[in-house]
Amino acid sequence: MAGMKRDMGGAAALLAAFEAACHTKSAADTTPLHAVLCVAENAVGPDSTRVDDVLVMYSGKTVEVNNTDAEGRLVLGDGVAYAVKHLNPKVIVDMATLTGAQGIATGNRIGAIYTNDEELERLAVRAGKASGDLVHPMPYAPEFHRPEFKSTIADMKNSVKNRANAQVSCAGQFIANHLGDFEQTGKWLHVDMAFPAFTADDERATGFGVAFIQSLLKEMDGAGW
Repeated sequence: MAGMKRDMGGAAALLAAFEAACHTKSAADTTPLHAVLCVAENAVGPDSTRVDDVLVMYSGKTVEVNNTDAEGRLVLGDGVAYAVKHLNPKVIVDMATLTGAQGIATGNRIGAIYTNDEELERLAVRAGKASGDLVHPMPYAPEFHRPEFKSTIADMKNSVKNRANAQVSCAGQFIANHLGDFEQTGKWLHVDMAFPAFTADDERATGFGVAFIQSLLKEMDGAGW
C-alpha cells in the first residue's frame, strides 16, 4: 500500500498541534482540549473491508461500502461520533488527507474546509492566512450533498453516486452525518488537506496543519470560545 505512511497527515498534524498546545497553554486557561486520533491499519487481507459490506458505525448508523478506497471517512465518522458522545465538545475540528478531489478544488498548497458555522469558517480562513497553512471554504449544503450517499439497504453508502458533484463537500458531509444533533447545535469544521500534506515529489510530508491548528486555537480564544 504505497503512500500510506503519508496518508495519515491529518492525525499526525493534530497530534503535533495538540502537543504544542499542551506546552503553551496557560495555567489560567481551564478550557478542555481533547485530541481523538482516528487511525486504522490500511492493508489487503482476509479481514479487509469489502465492497457490499454493511457496517454499523459508532453513531449507530449503517453504511453500505461501495468504494473500499473511501476508507478514511469511516474512521473519521466514528471519531466525531465518539467526541460528541463522550467529550461534551463546543467545537469539533477534524482534519484528514481525505480526497483526491481536494487537489482539484483548491490545489497543492491550499486546504479545503467544510463547516456548519459561518463564524468558524471566517476564523479558519484567518487562521490559515496568519499561519501560512492556507484554507478555502467549500459550499456547505447538506440538503444537496446527503442524497449522493443514498442506499436502498443502509442509511448511506460510503462514496458518492456522482463524482462530478462537489466531492470535497460530499466527503465532509459523510462525516457530518455521524454528528447527530451536534450538526445543528454545535460548531464543526472539517479540513481536507490531502495535497498540501505532501511535498511536490510525493516523497515526504510537509507538516501542513500544525501551524493552522495553533493559529485557529488563538482565533477561537480571541473570539471568546
